[in-house]
Formats: sequence, C-alpha cells, structure tokens
Amino acid sequence: MKNKISYFTLPVVSLMVIIALPLSGAQEQDSARTASEQRAMAILKNMSEYLAQAERFSVTIRDGYDAVQRSGQKVEFGEARKVTVSRPDRLRIEVERSDGEKGLVVFNGKDLAVYNENKNVYATVSRQGTLDQVIKYAMDDLKMRVPLAMMLLSTLPSELDKLVVSADYVETTTITDVPCDHVAARTSRGVDVQVWVAQGSQPLPRRIVITYKEETGQPQFWADLSNWNLAPEVSDTLFTFTPPDGADRIQFLAELGGAAVTATPEKGANK
Repeated sequence: MKNKISYFTLPVVSLMVIIALPLSGAQEQDSARTASEQRAMAILKNMSEYLAQAERFSVTIRDGYDAVQRSGQKVEFGEARKVTVSRPDRLRIEVERSDGEKGLVVFNGKDLAVYNENKNVYATVSRQGTLDQVIKYAMDDLKMRVPLAMMLLSTLPSELDKLVVSADYVETTTITDVPCDHVAARTSRGVDVQVWVAQGSQPLPRRIVITYKEETGQPQFWADLSNWNLAPEVSDTLFTFTPPDGADRIQFLAELGGAAVTATPEKGANK
C-alpha cells in the first residue's frame, strides 16, 4: 500500500524562474529584472485584493499532490472540491478524494462541522467568529488540512506582502480558454509557487503549482480552479449541518485530516 503522506496546507507564492534577458550589459539586465518583478508583483497584488474584497464566491478545485514513498518514488493522489464562501462568516467545502472518500466542512459563524460520508461520522465545535478566525483556528488548533487556505482569507493581500521575497513574470498563456498571466515567486518559507491569473476585469487564479523545496523529494501540489462564481445563490441552510440518520458524533483529535475525521465515537452519541 502506498504511503499517502499528507501535504501542506498553506500555499503561499514562490518560485524563482530564470528568464532569458538581453545580454547587453549588467545595467540592462538589472533593469529588465526589475521590470519583470514589478509586473509580477502588481499582478499578485491585483489578484489578492480582488479576491479578498469579494463578498461571496464559489469555485471548483481539482488538485493533486505528491506522496513521497520510502523508496523515493513519488505517487500522486488528489481530490475535487466545491468551495462556497460568504463573508464574513460562512464557509462550505464539499470534498471527494481520489480514493472515493467524500466529506463536508461547514461553518455558519457559530459552529464548525466536519463530516465523513463513508464512515458516517461527524465532529462539531462551537466557534463564534469570522471566516478568517475559524480557518486559523482549524489549522492551528484542530490541525485540519485546509488546502489553499490563504486564498479564503480577507487578509490575503497582507499575507502575501509578508511572505513573498521575489517574483517574476513568466509569460502569457491560456488556461481552459482563459488568457492568463503566468507569475512565479519565492517566499521566506522556502516554498516555490507558480500562479496563473486570469487577465481582464476578473483577475482570479486559474492554476497554482507549489513546490516544497525543503521537504524530502521536493513534493509538489497543483490545483486547477474553474467555475468561478462571484454571485452564487446562498442561504442559511447551505451553511447549516444536519447530521444524517445513524451518523455517529465523534470528538476532534489533535491530528485531523481535512474532511476525513478519525476519532473515537462519544459514548451514547449515536446521532
């Protein structure tokens, strides 16, 4: 059985790409490099501010990640997610992993619920606050795996400002018929990330590739983001979790893998 090593939760922007520059003197090279970095940083800033200011949105994410085996071989696993956000305090994430396991994460401003459909178990915790606060609580205290968590934060612009060390503009390309700017950057955490940002009036991320350079085997995470909707129809019921019949309530553990809840059922908590 392949080792399905968990990957990392906080994708931040990084990856220094060597771009061919005119060889007409060091000064011209420095100037071109500066222009490339300025363009890349402007694109990242525009993207982060646009996404952070969105009052609500939904997006479909298809991603994959490397699990480095003891032999050094990389095996890819993945998942599909539907994410719906309604600021300041609503979140719904529907997950289906590559092995068929399905799960759900719901936050309604008062309670956080995590459900595993295959095992028919769920865990809940009362946690009043904003979406930003509950995401940080889930990762820091509950040790939940929240891929692309930074993308959900209203503080995304300031988070990138603190983390990005350098950036470069790579090229203009097309992702699923959408013209995109391909940007690469490097962070203070030793993580390299490439981001493809849609051109035009809606500068949304369409693809993200992350390389964890300091981890054994330098594993990668990739994600394609599609079906963006900046005005989804939302209601209170969408962000309210009702346990299915026969579901067992369990307690959160220090280590909780995303929607895959692993814990011991509470005594007498069959429902």
